[in-house]
Amino acid sequence: MYFLGLLIKDITMPDFTGYPTGLNHESQADGQIPLLQLSPVSTCAVQYFPVKKRVPGIVANAPSSLCHLFTGRTMFVQTQDTPNPNSLKFLPGRVVLEAGTMDFAAPRDAFCSPLARQLFRIDGVKGVFLGPDFITITKSDAEVEWKVIKPDVFAAIMDFFTTGLPVVNEDSVPSPDTAPSDDDDEVVGMIKELLDTRIRPTVQEDGGDVLYMGFEDGIVKLKLQGSCTSCPSSIITLKSGIQNMLQFYVPEVESVEQVKDDEEQIAQA
Repeated sequence: MYFLGLLIKDITMPDFTGYPTGLNHESQADGQIPLLQLSPVSTCAVQYFPVKKRVPGIVANAPSSLCHLFTGRTMFVQTQDTPNPNSLKFLPGRVVLEAGTMDFAAPRDAFCSPLARQLFRIDGVKGVFLGPDFITITKSDAEVEWKVIKPDVFAAIMDFFTTGLPVVNEDSVPSPDTAPSDDDDEVVGMIKELLDTRIRPTVQEDGGDVLYMGFEDGIVKLKLQGSCTSCPSSIITLKSGIQNMLQFYVPEVESVEQVKDDEEQIAQA
């Protein structure tokens, strides 16, 4: 009978500014498990090797929380900076949401997502945003260092995807997209089309999203999510970026305003 064994060697990463990539398998004597050596760069990789018997004297040099099962393959979780210093984009290399996006501003909002609930258990995590192929984590404040949070986030993501559980419950509905519908008039249809094809893809690259909330008296109302929610440059993005583009293509647009939840208004008060 086969069982799975793992030895992670030299995984000590003093500041976690970089993460493991580049795998070097060291050949071992017959009957021993190959070693997986992780060098500190930009990707976290964990791989398991099947062996026929237990190997005496093998001791994992890494916390058990970093050991996650992916039989016969390696999982890479990459990170990408965002314009918001308090938000970081994690790319697990697989589909996160089949369609739409979901924003969880607080732990109580995450009842419909097992993954988000697991991430909120990490000290310092303030917000979780799920996109098509990425997860944006927002930390509570600048005092909380990413080098402290990153290892736990890596572990939580890899651990979750080993379970085979759905990212969100079946009855949960992701945030609606901005695709034009038959009920829209010409102006609203043009606004939605620009948002859907020109603006949202760019914002999602930065770990956030923009939702269309309405158009009235020349004012387009939008809701910013993910890394955009508390980003210092969100107003610049809204006015200089989104508003200018909408006004260029849709003359009926006079201005763009951000719609905030009560929690966002309290947090920024």
